[in-house]
This record gives sequence, C-alpha cells and structure tokens, in this order.
Amino acid sequence: MEKPYSTKIENLKDLKKFCGKDLGISEWFEMSQHKVNLFAELTHDKQWIHIDERKATKYSPYKKTVAHGYLVLSYASIVISQTLQLKDIVLAFNYGLNKVRFPNATPSNSKFRGRVSLNDIEYIEGGAKFFLKIIFEVEGEKKPVCVAETISLVYEFNA
Repeated sequence: MEKPYSTKIENLKDLKKFCGKDLGISEWFEMSQHKVNLFAELTHDKQWIHIDERKATKYSPYKKTVAHGYLVLSYASIVISQTLQLKDIVLAFNYGLNKVRFPNATPSNSKFRGRVSLNDIEYIEGGAKFFLKIIFEVEGEKKPVCVAETISLVYEFNA
C-alpha cells in the first residue's frame, strides 16, 4: 500500500515542470457516521441513504449508509495542503472546479484519501492559477469515489 507523500516546490515558476505528474497522496481520513450525520444536519440533506442505518441496510445497494459526495469533495483543501507545498506564497485560495464526478459511494465508517496531480498551470501577474486533479479513493476499493479538477489561485511574496 502506498504511503502518503507530498511535493515541495521552492519557486512557483518550477511548478510548470510537474504538469501531468503526480504531486502526492494524502493521509487516510475516517468517514464516520457521525461526520455524515453532522454534514446532513448542516446542509439539510437528510436523505435516508446517508443517515438511516436500518433502512440503508435493507434497501441500499451498498447495504449501509454512505457519505454525501459533497462531504468527500469538501476534503479537497486538506488533501491539497497535504500533497503540495509551495514556498514563498502569501495568499492561496480556491477559485473553483471544472469537473466533478462521483463514480462510486463512500461507505460510512470507511477510510478514504486523495491522490493529486497537476493538470495545468497559467502564470498571472504576481502568481499563478493552477488546475489539480484529485482522485478520492476508499480503502479496499478499486473504483474511485470522487474525481475532481480544482482550480487554485496563488500569489507570491514580493510579486
């Protein structure tokens, strides 16, 4: 099993060299039923497949409750911060998403993590806009649970 790792970039200009390459794998995260229930409460998405363990055992194709896709996607920021370390950055923020798919479910009480690669980078005045592909996987599953392309904006010190 692959261990978590990250890529450290000393100079933002060097990030271009990593286009099309893997940047890292995050640590494993627990997807507890408690987290799923909290997310359901916060977002008002209380569909039975997420929160009703008895009904999910009986009727769900997964035979248990599953996490909301957007709950898994919400881990994108921590996955990125664990897999890509950019030096001399004064400001970084999420710009958006280009494409998100949920090809599989994330069972409650499972472990999941993210694999990150750099799809593209555009240099802008004082920084860069870059596009990362994140593949979220569940421990023991071959099919990913989420595949997303995120867009980040970063600005350098002294730019």
